[in-house]
Amino acid sequence: MRKKRSVVSALGLLVFLLGSTTLQAQDMDALGTFTPYSMFGVGDLVRPGTSLNRGMGGIGVGLRDNRYINYLNPASASARDSLSFMLDFGVMQRNFVNTDGPRTSAYNAMSMSHVLMSFPIWKTTAMQLGIIPYSHVGYRFVEDENREDILANIGAFRYYQFGQGSINQAFAAYSATFFRHVSVGVQGTYYFGHLQKNTFIQSLTAPELYGTLKTGYNISVSSFGARFGAQVFGNLAPGTSFTVGATFQPAGLLKGDVTHFARVEKGSAIDTVFANVTQGSQMHIPMEWEVGFSIRKQDSWAFGADYTRSDWSHSQFAQTPGITFEPALSQTVKAGFEFTPDRYSIRYFMRRWTYRFGAYYDKSYLMLNGKQVNAVGITLGFSVPVYRWYNSLAVSIDAGQRGSIEDNLIRERYIMLILNFNLHDIWFLKHRYN
Repeated sequence: MRKKRSVVSALGLLVFLLGSTTLQAQDMDALGTFTPYSMFGVGDLVRPGTSLNRGMGGIGVGLRDNRYINYLNPASASARDSLSFMLDFGVMQRNFVNTDGPRTSAYNAMSMSHVLMSFPIWKTTAMQLGIIPYSHVGYRFVEDENREDILANIGAFRYYQFGQGSINQAFAAYSATFFRHVSVGVQGTYYFGHLQKNTFIQSLTAPELYGTLKTGYNISVSSFGARFGAQVFGNLAPGTSFTVGATFQPAGLLKGDVTHFARVEKGSAIDTVFANVTQGSQMHIPMEWEVGFSIRKQDSWAFGADYTRSDWSHSQFAQTPGITFEPALSQTVKAGFEFTPDRYSIRYFMRRWTYRFGAYYDKSYLMLNGKQVNAVGITLGFSVPVYRWYNSLAVSIDAGQRGSIEDNLIRERYIMLILNFNLHDIWFLKHRYN
């Protein structure tokens, strides 16, 4: 009965957290991100991973660790204790400072980072279930008309541009280990979400005459995708192991409906100019492959690196007037390190903590006016053991910069904070005494 209650409680917590994520996505005032770069394509791509990954620069393709859930490679699901059940969830806060010449803006956004579950199936096989964000859209611009001919003949106007919404992923991954040194995995993904991109033109001089012109797109996404992974692992020396991994994601279309509308509002009167609903979101998932490796000293330290290549160049997206946007080949290099001073220390609690450091360089899929938007950042984090087994509380910080003023882009400096809870339990354990 004890085990049944623990599983039911975990499933209940998962449902509650998924409900919280949905409610937040419906809150029109809460932006999951705040960056002008989310105007284009599928929006601002979320760097994947839990605090384990994000604290080490974002690596995970070549990681195997039975203490944590690593969903970056579906083959790593089988890296676990044979009877263990794990639940992992986290929240993320993003802090942005955007600079465009003399103008500077700042914004803080908080959202659910991930909800994950992992459990064994049979012997050396296991599954992972979870929900994670894929991309966010969040931007707001306000500008007043300054052309003298329009001000003299028609009057003052104010222009608004804003967007919001998210695309999320719900996935199920299955992994099996063969010959004790090879693991393969497959992941099925369901993409869902809603994006809004709007432009308002408001008359300030004669609102009763001209009213407010509102145009925009409402995009609903509902689509499926897949990812495949493999890992080869073994021992380099007594107590020291290695892992080499790779993943592949085929290209696909993010299916959905697009509502393009235009209407004029004068007080309570609304005059709809047009409202067209079309099938096909004009958004794509790129072909992507990743390779990575890690070297681990048992109960002491681990080091690893990943390389990611996403081919967005064949994707097609709706254009933004006034800006030439072309999807480009995206490449990312990541490296990270973790160490634990003394996992079994009794006297000094902080020596049982796991500390992480990392760095990354990202050439994004955004090519704006012939300039590719790049980002560079450093990461750090730590995990604090809680109670028993592998339960832990983890924190990671990602600080970096994207874009630059020199390339006639917007320089964006950010700090992202992830708070992560990892819960661990043992299934089917017979207790001699209750």
